[in-house]
Amino acid sequence: MTDDREQDFQNQKVDPKLWKRLYGYTLRRKQLLIGNLIAMFLVAVCDVLYPILTRYAIDNFVNPGGEPSTTGIWLFAAVYVVLVVFQSYMTMTFIKRSGDIELNMSYDIRQEAFEHLQNLSFSFYDKTSVGYLMARMVSDITRISELISWSMIDILWSSFYIIFSVIAMFIFNWRLTLIVLIVIPPLAVISFILQKAILKYQRAARKQNSRITSAFNEGIMGAMTTKTLVREKANSEEFEEISTEFKKASIKAQVLSAVFFPLIISLSAIATALALVLGGAGVSATLGGTETFIGVITAGMLVSFISYASSLFDPIQNLAGIFAELQSAQASAERVVGLLDTKSDISDTKEVVEKYGTTMNPRKENWEPLVGDIEFRHVDFYYNESEPLLQDFNLHIHPGETIALVGETGAGKSTIVNLICRFYEPVKGSILIDGKDYRERSELWLQSNLGYVLQQPHLFSGSIRDNICFGRPDATEEEIRHAAAMVHADEFIERQAKGYDTEVGEGGVRLSTGQKQLISFARVILANPQIFVLDEATSSIDTETEQIIQNAITTVLEGRTSIVVAHRLSTIRNADRILVIRNGGIAESGTHEELLEQKGYYHDLYMHQFREESLAQALEA
Repeated sequence: MTDDREQDFQNQKVDPKLWKRLYGYTLRRKQLLIGNLIAMFLVAVCDVLYPILTRYAIDNFVNPGGEPSTTGIWLFAAVYVVLVVFQSYMTMTFIKRSGDIELNMSYDIRQEAFEHLQNLSFSFYDKTSVGYLMARMVSDITRISELISWSMIDILWSSFYIIFSVIAMFIFNWRLTLIVLIVIPPLAVISFILQKAILKYQRAARKQNSRITSAFNEGIMGAMTTKTLVREKANSEEFEEISTEFKKASIKAQVLSAVFFPLIISLSAIATALALVLGGAGVSATLGGTETFIGVITAGMLVSFISYASSLFDPIQNLAGIFAELQSAQASAERVVGLLDTKSDISDTKEVVEKYGTTMNPRKENWEPLVGDIEFRHVDFYYNESEPLLQDFNLHIHPGETIALVGETGAGKSTIVNLICRFYEPVKGSILIDGKDYRERSELWLQSNLGYVLQQPHLFSGSIRDNICFGRPDATEEEIRHAAAMVHADEFIERQAKGYDTEVGEGGVRLSTGQKQLISFARVILANPQIFVLDEATSSIDTETEQIIQNAITTVLEGRTSIVVAHRLSTIRNADRILVIRNGGIAESGTHEELLEQKGYYHDLYMHQFREESLAQALEA
């Protein structure tokens, strides 16, 4: 599965504002950042001082053209040793601080991204693949935080060193300095051309990387389906195709990078050679008592100048390398920021937030009690504008009433439920909860009063106890056991070796589907919602477990507004009202007995299922 969002980042230009925003995360740890800035400044100063000390040593101790001297050499050695020790300490300091910045930045982005994901509407997850999200949250964030924290070292050191070195070179000999710097313009042109091409292939590689992550996820999650349909070879071939595209794009990017750095080295060698030739001529002329257009230059000055000239291109290469890395990671940065900036399709208005609070900071003291009166007024809805699902749909569910929705696949049953839960909102018309448009109240207010049991229940890693009290972590042991007993889940739980402390495994893999369903029922009951939604909650479990759940449902739903989406019609015979949904509207409405008397769609569907169940029982006997 390829997420459409992968297409959104393929043709964008590099945006400095995007990187400015990401580098802004380092400002959240100002003490670390300032300490790093000072350390890098001092390290660069030390690096610039070494050639100056070398010049002093040559001109005073070696003394070309005169007699060598050792006067002051011990003081010189002491200064040199102190400088080395001091620089070593500063280097250790910035390495430690950069590591701290990386870890804190990764933590901050992941926390912000995870919280943002919690606030996004159901429709986002309905359209977004797991592989896309995992690639953003794991590999992309790790890559960006590592790049930014450590590239900051090179940027700071390189910038300081280039500035200080150029100043020192101009002080030594400004004419020779200009000759060395003449290679900078062609270097900039080459960098621009090659890095633009590198960015293109790196973006393509990141796109394929997300497809690989998604393929891994689907391959693992769908392992049983793969086995039963004998799809191993076909899946392998499809995965090989994706991997091949990733390899091709990555190789092209690496080849361009491999060409880029030798060109920089060659240009720096040319500049150094020019300085050596012209500077050497200047030294010879100075020793001979004459002067070239370069001016007066001593042997120590030339050695120091060559040291600056040759090392000047190291930080330039570092900056070019950082630029290459930023180009390479541009796609990752775009995707992470794109995720952080994703707008929720469902959001509360400013006025609602001021009164009722947000998901993370609710103002529950302002929440009105929910009674459970639900009304659809002239609702239109579609996922795709060309395929309307509901048109002028009207429905009134009274408080405490149990409504069952039946109909063929795609008729609109789940859509009605999703609208009630405000996972989606009407395109036209309104939905009222207790007589008020639910968009005028907090999304969290409604969903805190919802109990939703899915056909395929999801359990989280942890114990049975953890899963039952997932919605109410503060629940007492007595409340947890009471909720389990209400749905008869206590019987199988007590048979487990560790009882309520039994680990369920990832997704509840250590339990049967029926056991997971019972735990999900207990979890909803413990949350004590006013509105219950059962979306084909018993269609994937055995008859015995279904009977247990049915007995529990009768007790649990009493006094609560309930919406039941049913596949097995035998489970909804006691519903207050059964609605037959066809073509996005209500085709039939009434109790079980009333609908059978009408001899319409419901009657035919029920009799068909009744015959199938009778035949199955006869075959089992």
